[in-house]
Amino acid sequence: MNEDFSRTLALLRQEKGIAQRQAAKELGISQALLSHYENGVREPGLAFVRKACDYYRVSADYLLGRTLDRDGAVIDAQELYDASSEKGSLKGSIAATLQKKLLVNTTSLLFELLGGTGSREAVNAAAGYLGGALYQLYRMLHRAAGGKDKFFALGGTAFSMDAVDAEMRLARVSFAQALDALEAEDAILPAMDSAALSQGYPGLTQSLTQVLHATEEETNKLLGR
Repeated sequence: MNEDFSRTLALLRQEKGIAQRQAAKELGISQALLSHYENGVREPGLAFVRKACDYYRVSADYLLGRTLDRDGAVIDAQELYDASSEKGSLKGSIAATLQKKLLVNTTSLLFELLGGTGSREAVNAAAGYLGGALYQLYRMLHRAAGGKDKFFALGGTAFSMDAVDAEMRLARVSFAQALDALEAEDAILPAMDSAALSQGYPGLTQSLTQVLHATEEETNKLLGR
């Protein structure tokens, strides 16, 4: 059972607004056992997973962290290529390897945190914004290397006139609106303080800190600070 299960199990109980003792009683297990499940100390059997799904009115795929859709629309993560698992360095560039790892780790942390909110809107908006940035950088490199605009479905004129920038701005608006909706619903948001992040995601948080610092340093230079 992956760590998404224990985290989701605890969040669902908190979202329901009930104490661990009450949830354990209604699920037919001891509080100590539920505590072990929520903290990832022990793994439950299928009978408990089914009971928990009925109790919290979610699909097993949602409870197991395979989808953000509580009803169970699933993307099989094993079918997706994961560049972060590659070993070794990018050919010819230690700097490229370092920057890749920093950004991959930081992006992973961002989506780990967003996944905990249960907001598909926020996840999709973040993906749209970051995807737009990657699209622009890749297409600019493609052009510089002699590639033709006809390779892309988006016309060269539209790209040159910042159509992708417009899409990214809309994605930021959607992201902000999704977060507003979570606040309005008093949704349980992930702890964002340094201590909580360092404890929950020690390796990823180190990369996040470096990315944030580098961005702020370059921005302050631009502002003359």
